[in-house]
Amino acid sequence: MTSGTEEEQLAQIKEWWQRNGKPLLMGGALALVLVFGWQFWQKHQLNQAQSASTIYQQLLNAALEEGKADTAEVSRLGNLLQKEFAGSHYAQYGSLFVAKVAVESGRLDEAATELQAVLDKPADKALEELARQRLARILAAQDKAEEGLALLEGDAVEAFAAGREELRGDLLVKLERPDEAHAAYSKAKELLSQDAAIGGLQLKLDDLARGEA
Repeated sequence: MTSGTEEEQLAQIKEWWQRNGKPLLMGGALALVLVFGWQFWQKHQLNQAQSASTIYQQLLNAALEEGKADTAEVSRLGNLLQKEFAGSHYAQYGSLFVAKVAVESGRLDEAATELQAVLDKPADKALEELARQRLARILAAQDKAEEGLALLEGDAVEAFAAGREELRGDLLVKLERPDEAHAAYSKAKELLSQDAAIGGLQLKLDDLARGEA
């Protein structure tokens, strides 16, 4: 009787294993894959960030080199960041420096291309606004102030709002629209603290006032 019961229990265990054993093994294997896959992904991301950071630092050194920026090296490293880490913060901040060096070298078209690429797919709002304002200045230098002004329509994030309004004023002065420029400068002044508003911005307002006198 006992032997029969044991055989029945063994048969039940075999049946249960046939139904559930494989799914359990597969589930356990999947859990291991997920754990190790996550760890690998985190390590990969860390390595990527470290590699991008190293290249970006090299680009900064070349761009800010005392005396004169190493234009060729800045361009090479900027292209490398775009190739290996496209869309990342490092790549896009790198583009800002590539544009800066291009402007200093008189290559405004190249600078505009770099900034437009950031503006098309910005990694964050700060990068978007930096690229927007710098591109607007370049367009003004290319006698395309109207196009630059169009870039500055709408509201900027709070940290950059005063800078955008002051830049609008600069472009409006270039377009010989003093009343609108005065309004833009005044708005910029309102957005700044009292101490911050004293300086270049106030001088611009004073210059406009003298022009109207």
